[in-house]
Amino acid sequence: MFAVLKTGGKQYKVQSGDTLKVEKIAADAGEKVQFNDVLMLGGDKPVLGAPLVEGAAVQAEVIDQIKGDKVIHFVKRRRKHGSQRTKGHRQQLTVLRVTEILEKGAEKSGVKAAAGAGSVAVASDGRYAKNKTDQAEMAKRVEEGEAKAKKAETKPKKAAPKKAAKADKGDDLTQINGVGPVIVKKLNEAGITTFAQIAAWNASDVEEMDEKLSFKGRIDREEWVAQAKELTKG
Repeated sequence: MFAVLKTGGKQYKVQSGDTLKVEKIAADAGEKVQFNDVLMLGGDKPVLGAPLVEGAAVQAEVIDQIKGDKVIHFVKRRRKHGSQRTKGHRQQLTVLRVTEILEKGAEKSGVKAAAGAGSVAVASDGRYAKNKTDQAEMAKRVEEGEAKAKKAETKPKKAAPKKAAKADKGDDLTQINGVGPVIVKKLNEAGITTFAQIAAWNASDVEEMDEKLSFKGRIDREEWVAQAKELTKG
């Protein structure tokens, strides 16, 4: 049985017992890691991922952390001799020995997932964890946040207060000559909803309502109180 895994932007076909070099992984020699990006499982019943094979993984043991050879660049120049130079960069590599290929149950294996040394953790607040200490701190914060969220979900919700009973609409105040929808709205906001309330106004009530409605003298001029008394009798 073989598997095709992906790491460091490259794909590798591996079998149990194979030794391979991959771009550096954040792990020490002797540590066991797990590659969860499996693109294909081969054997009697091949399985193709879409794009990954769900539940599959490749486990490997870290043998050593090394550096690759210096890269030699060849440059061809027109009408001149080609040249070559040695580039100073040496790629950091991790030497691995494949120990096991899992067809399913990768999430329950308990083995640390392989992560590139250049990758950094990102916290929920957008900060970056540049070392293991920061990563541990962020992981702790994430766990605390999840615990608080879980606690909030299990906490019984308070019953929403019942809506107050809808107030009685009262009388149709527009039957009073000079009272339109805008004035009715202002009267309702002042607590006036019936003919009886207007019929009971005295001189001070009329003066106070004139101020609220911004219609000085209109109530007396249009005889709202008298009209309200007649409508109350009717």
